Amino acid sequence: MLSERQHEILKIIIEEYIKTARPVGSKSICETIDCSSATIRNEMSILEEVGFLEKTHTSSGRVPSEQGYRYYVDNLMKPKELTGEDVLKLQTIFHNKSLKINDAIIKSMEIISEITSYALISLGNNASDNRLKKVEVVNLDDSHIIALVITDKGHIEHKNMLFDNLDLKEIKKMVDLINNLLIGTPINDISEKLEFEIKPIISKYIKQHEEIYNVFYNAFNDFTIKSDIHFTGRNNILNQPEFDNVNKIRRIVNKLEDKDIISNIEEHDNGVNVYIGKDSKIDEDVTIVKTKYVVDGNIGTIAVIGPKRMEYDRVVSILEYIKDNIER
Repeated sequence: MLSERQHEILKIIIEEYIKTARPVGSKSICETIDCSSATIRNEMSILEEVGFLEKTHTSSGRVPSEQGYRYYVDNLMKPKELTGEDVLKLQTIFHNKSLKINDAIIKSMEIISEITSYALISLGNNASDNRLKKVEVVNLDDSHIIALVITDKGHIEHKNMLFDNLDLKEIKKMVDLINNLLIGTPINDISEKLEFEIKPIISKYIKQHEEIYNVFYNAFNDFTIKSDIHFTGRNNILNQPEFDNVNKIRRIVNKLEDKDIISNIEEHDNGVNVYIGKDSKIDEDVTIVKTKYVVDGNIGTIAVIGPKRMEYDRVVSILEYIKDNIER
């Protein structure tokens, strides 16, 4: 158990380090707490021994450890009230009745990225949550069509298709087969059903069966592996002083471009949750704060990605505000 004074010192060090990115020494703490430098240094040594602070090689000051940040978020942090300016910017979006919910989320992400200088990600429903409702095709010209895949969740995926010798009647036969045999099938299962149930029979009905089959198979496969992901401010995180080294930058950039890693950011728990360092599952120098939202049965995630030296109190408040307004 930490004493009240140790709590106060830890809170001061973490919040000062978040602001400045510089190790915090006893002298600056004495300006806030009425104690001698010797007393403060002793308390800082105790906080270091229990794993909440770390000493850098370049300074006599201390910086928070991953464990220290975790303790701060769980025990010391109080959500920070949003400024009137921040609220006004966000209210303008959520009070705009002409915006669809996805557009409102994207625009609010752009504002949050701007005011925090962090990266944001939104993830919508995964293909596994969708079942096929129907397939339609739109003929553009003699060799070009657009196929529309429509799901029971209202998701529409379009795929441009190019044929050397387009026979629209043959393509419509394929569409009829899919609609007759696969409606109600989970999107993730359609590629397999196309391969083992549709492919063996289409040669009897469709002349260009190989070409047409491959195009539709690829269209559904693209839908299956595609997540509804929107990234805002990807480069913001690289402007933080922690990422001042080429190897670190390369490591972070590669992970932020990995769709499998990004897809796993999806949040399953309620509330606003904070994942620090190793718990972020992205990088030990990164924090992710994320929340799940539910609108008309559709589930999504909004996540803020930044350094461990993140303004936790502000980010948590912003995500709580966004979640409440999305679900209202």
